[in-house]
Amino acid sequence: MEKRQAEILEGSVEEIVFHNEDTGFTVLELAAGDALVTVVGEAMGIQPGEELRLTGNYVTHPTYGTQFKAAIVERTVPATASAIYKYLAGGAIRGIGSALARRIVDAFGDETLDVLEREPQRLAQVRGVSARKAQEIAEEYARIFGIRAVMLFLSKYGIDAATSIRVWKRWGTYAPNEIEKNPYCLCTREIGITFEKADEIAAALGFAPDSLERMGGGVLHVLRHNTGNGHCCLPYEKLAKVAARLLEVEPERLDDALTDLAEREELISDTVDGELYLYLPEMYEAETYCAGRLAAALSTQAPEIADYAAAIDGLEQRLDICYARLQRRAIGAALSQNVVILTGGPGTGKTTTLCGMIELLEQQGLKVGLAAPTGRAAKRMAELTGREAKTIHRLLEVDFGDENGRAKFRRNVRNPLPYDAVIVDEMSMVDVEIFASLLQALRLGSRLILVGDPDQLPSVGAGNVLRDLIDSDVITVVHLTEVFRQAAQSLIVTNAHSIVGGELPNLSVRDNDFFFLQKSSPEAAVATVVDLCARRLPASYGYSPTRDIQVISPTRIGSAGTVELCRRLQEVLNPQDGAKTEYKFGQNLFREGDKVMQVRNNYDIIYTRDDGEQGVGVYNGDIGIIEMIDRPTRSLHVRYDDRVAEYTFDMLEQLELAYAVTVHKSQGSEFDAVILPITGSRSKLFYRNLLYTAVTRAKKLLIIVGQAAAVEQMVQNDRKTLRYTNLARFLQEAVL
Repeated sequence: MEKRQAEILEGSVEEIVFHNEDTGFTVLELAAGDALVTVVGEAMGIQPGEELRLTGNYVTHPTYGTQFKAAIVERTVPATASAIYKYLAGGAIRGIGSALARRIVDAFGDETLDVLEREPQRLAQVRGVSARKAQEIAEEYARIFGIRAVMLFLSKYGIDAATSIRVWKRWGTYAPNEIEKNPYCLCTREIGITFEKADEIAAALGFAPDSLERMGGGVLHVLRHNTGNGHCCLPYEKLAKVAARLLEVEPERLDDALTDLAEREELISDTVDGELYLYLPEMYEAETYCAGRLAAALSTQAPEIADYAAAIDGLEQRLDICYARLQRRAIGAALSQNVVILTGGPGTGKTTTLCGMIELLEQQGLKVGLAAPTGRAAKRMAELTGREAKTIHRLLEVDFGDENGRAKFRRNVRNPLPYDAVIVDEMSMVDVEIFASLLQALRLGSRLILVGDPDQLPSVGAGNVLRDLIDSDVITVVHLTEVFRQAAQSLIVTNAHSIVGGELPNLSVRDNDFFFLQKSSPEAAVATVVDLCARRLPASYGYSPTRDIQVISPTRIGSAGTVELCRRLQEVLNPQDGAKTEYKFGQNLFREGDKVMQVRNNYDIIYTRDDGEQGVGVYNGDIGIIEMIDRPTRSLHVRYDDRVAEYTFDMLEQLELAYAVTVHKSQGSEFDAVILPITGSRSKLFYRNLLYTAVTRAKKLLIIVGQAAAVEQMVQNDRKTLRYTNLARFLQEAVL
């Protein structure tokens, strides 16, 4: 990462040009000596007349010119009567105008701010100030300068302004006290400080390695970390073992901390089938809410259409098609029940069935909403159905992230979706929190149709929702099994079904859409992958290496992992030519024209669509192209299909090169051509549903490069992805 020597700028605030109350982002004019400097940065409650000491660097904005970008904002209390008057008269403290500011400063002179802070009752001596008003002024002064105190307190530990503002918004003036009581309170999703950093702060504050606060912080850290691994909860024994190893104590030393966390409701326990599970509150709330809401929907089934068989017959005649038995059953279930799950592998007619459902639901006068977890999946759903489809986030009208760092939606229980039926595709990708948000936004009586393939990998986020709902045995599930004749001509389709059935795919065919290229070493495989992507496939099929071809690997590491593949492919597909701006961040070298992926949900990124519409939110797995890198403003623009999002350089940990992506990151997307290197014997990553998911990402062409033995190993390894969830059992209990 490029580093520059920080500069110090001091002066008084002349004018606030712009301020965002939610994020703290501020643009102001600072009088620094004889110069008037435009300053940008995160700050709360700044007013004209304040004295500031800023740490940062000068940057050049293409539109607004030279600015000082402040990383740390320190507020200096005005020292003289004239400076204090200017500060108060500028409206710094609610309730004090110009006239009252003059009377207060005339009464207390240079000691005015000391009086406001330590003896606010003396303000009642000033004409026009009652005892109550004096108290209100004192509280407002304390709030404003509390922000300053918080930022100064945290700056001692190297905490930046943006994080300090999140801390302030969480605890206000009590933040230093809360942190001094328990620095591990900073290790939350909304604050974003790591356990290691909190450990460092705790040591500086004198906390013992075996303190109750550290034990509790370690337990919560392990739970939060494991939500990132897909778990909604952990069994007590596993949690205690992992946390004890992290904290370097015996597991029994954690009992007092667990009891303390439970008493403060920072930890929730539940016994399922005789085993004790421990949850973060938000995960427990999500699972139990989903179970209760679905149980309510199942208990009030939709009014059954008298003869849906006749309606399906009529649709067949109108469309000149003939539905298979299971397709008819699925369409009938959608017409007669409130909750239905439709599953099936490639080529089994899910799309045809889905279109039939939509046609007949609309024929009954119902308003149908379509959604999918990712932008690419939603776009494909729209193309296949001929109707508008949105991402789930857009359907729910995502707002900025809430105070807990989770998505906040305008559509909810109080403002439900305007649909009589909602259909969600690619349900295997939907995690339990987003599913809970969707259920909260459904009107009572609305139908919910979930479409997906449970043999694919589960969601990136916590939970295993589709599998859990199927395993509950309380929801109608129609699993399509018949591969239709046209689809059966595709070796991608037939090999995918072979893989999921535990049979080896046919690797010998040379004239279809599924090819296998034997390579004896990872190095030879990588060279072939690069050549296929850069030369052979574009020449033979006219495919664009960035738009149409996607390299997918089971792993990030090693010579055939995504990190090394991205480096090699970048060198060939987007080399430095002197005209393209680039920027190195960590291990990534970003260059204009690079293919990149967003690697975590960010609900606050603002994007602009091609039609001028603005929105917020870029999500884990979104793939785009870097259109512009502007080093003077330390920002870059990424195009995601029909929208462009702006990033600052300090946000680049959210982006990775995407010339090659892992199988997990490819979920929900389809690509015209997929190249899949499978080499070596990484047994932890070589399992059946990983291979199946990778193969089913290809629409027109799949090429596996590597060793047949490794492919065989993946097929034979039917290890299921273990996720600790209890949604299936909660749903059974809620229904029965």
